[in-house]
Amino acid sequence: MSRATRADINLSALKHNLHVARANTQANIMAVVKANAYGHGMVEIARALSTTDGFAVATIDEAMDLRESGVYQPILILEGFNRVDDLRLVYAYDLQCVIHNEQQIEILEKYKPTVSEKGLKVWLKIDTGMHRLGFSPQQVSTMYQRLLSCNIVQQPVHIMTHLACADDKDSNFTNLQIKCFTESMEALSLGEDSHISVANSAGLMAWPDAHANSHWVRPGIMLYGSSPVMQSNADQFDLKPVMTLKSEVIALHDIKKGDGIGYGQSYVCEDNIKVATIAIGYGDGYPRHAQTGTPVLINGKQYPLIGRVSMDMITVDVSPAKKLKIGDEVILWGEGLSADVIAEHANTISYDLFCGVTQRVPFYYSHAG
Repeated sequence: MSRATRADINLSALKHNLHVARANTQANIMAVVKANAYGHGMVEIARALSTTDGFAVATIDEAMDLRESGVYQPILILEGFNRVDDLRLVYAYDLQCVIHNEQQIEILEKYKPTVSEKGLKVWLKIDTGMHRLGFSPQQVSTMYQRLLSCNIVQQPVHIMTHLACADDKDSNFTNLQIKCFTESMEALSLGEDSHISVANSAGLMAWPDAHANSHWVRPGIMLYGSSPVMQSNADQFDLKPVMTLKSEVIALHDIKKGDGIGYGQSYVCEDNIKVATIAIGYGDGYPRHAQTGTPVLINGKQYPLIGRVSMDMITVDVSPAKKLKIGDEVILWGEGLSADVIAEHANTISYDLFCGVTQRVPFYYSHAG
């Protein structure tokens, strides 16, 4: 390996976070592993989460990859299907689908299954305020009855929604969504076997009413060790970072007062300083818009990023360092430095950081700790 930049994935931390999710609910756990498990490697993460009750993905392709890797638990496709050919794949891979628009129901009503195609397991999505996918409360009863009338739909039909503001503990919107969902379900006269699902990570950890009567919760970001709630940190929820993005010092320079650093000379030294160059940049997924002052962890101590992030390198003011040399390990986020902190300095969220790590960064999976 010619370059030290790497992402270490701690599968023990992942399992710990799953345990935290279980400890906070009586519901079944549907681990969300869409978008390559939030950038952590979907197949490897799913195999490590072998004790979860099910998985949720965004697309049919993601679901197929999981099945072909040996995953046997239920898999829910959050975006459902859009075409008849997609529906055939759903049958072939024994998948469950979210039904969120009328076109999907029309496809089901017209579909002629083969002898080998068994009842399709579906979740009807209610739009309680996210206004992204799902049927309005006024439409739900009609669409529910249409699904019940579809010969190819396996009974019972399950019901779900998605929370828009659960990460904000001060917002009352989550209570309004829960109320809307409850009233919508009461109008449906659901059977005893119908399952419901409301809570994402934030709903699971911050809103007990969101999963008090649920059969399933859908944790995502918390499994990967980031706080699901604004103005809270992962330690408050006993969550451990799964991804640690690392590199090393590749150059050290003494820079004089008044000299500029990096592209555009956007940072001008106010004093004589020592600068470390780190082998990572936006070409690896480190956020280009990380601001001067973003912390970087070197030998267990934090130092500030200075100047612009370039494609392959960043520069850090290490003037206070007593002993520092080329080859010293650098942590950009993860163990010892929360991705939530870096995301705040880059005006983004940890989801974006994790998903943004590029293909040229090698991943190493272990059961550390």
